[in-house]
Formats: sequence, structure tokens, C-alpha cells
Amino acid sequence: MARVKGAMMTRKRRNKVLKSAKGYWGAKSKHFKMAKQAVMKSGNYAFVGRKLKKRDFRQLWIARINAQAKVNGMNYSTFMHGLKLAGINLNRKMLAELAVSDKEAFASLAEKSKAAL
Repeated sequence: MARVKGAMMTRKRRNKVLKSAKGYWGAKSKHFKMAKQAVMKSGNYAFVGRKLKKRDFRQLWIARINAQAKVNGMNYSTFMHGLKLAGINLNRKMLAELAVSDKEAFASLAEKSKAAL
């Protein structure tokens, strides 16, 4: 039986890394060793970024809800507490969308929240 060498799989693995590093600056897109390090580092950044994205969007939604709640004479925490007492289960993403696009609907929610308190 013939001896199998790893040249084909090694080349395949290296090409995969180099393809991922396409567009990186300088030798990081050309040399395997540097490309591998850059791809691993960028993978870590991407992983962390996916987690931070959720945090950033929630922060944005809360800021928008708070701004519109203040227009209606209450702050964010009392508004959300009133909604909970009123039995209105809307998530922050939808509340923020209402705060931006449909101010009348948000105002009616604010009135229901005030009434529940």
C-alpha cells in the first residue's frame, strides 16, 4: 500500500485560512503564518462583537423609550413599571420603534402606564 502524505490537506487548510484573510493589510493576507494569527484574532473580535451588539441595541432602545417617556411626563423606569402593572407585554425593541415612528400610540401606552400606577 502506498504511503499517504499530507500535502493535499495541508494546502487545503492553508488556502482556507488565506481566503479568510483576503483583504487584510500587508503580509497578513499573503503569508500563512501571519494570516493564521490575524484570522484567529479577528475571529475573537467577531465573537465579542456579536455579544456587544446585543448590549448596544438594548441600550439604544432604552434611550429612545426614555426620551419619549419624558415627553409624556414620566421617566423610563416608572413607564416600564406601569406597563408591567397594566399587563402590557411589549419588548423594548417594539417600544422603541413606537417611540420613533408612532408617537400617538406611544402616548396612549404612556397614559395606560400612568393609569396603572
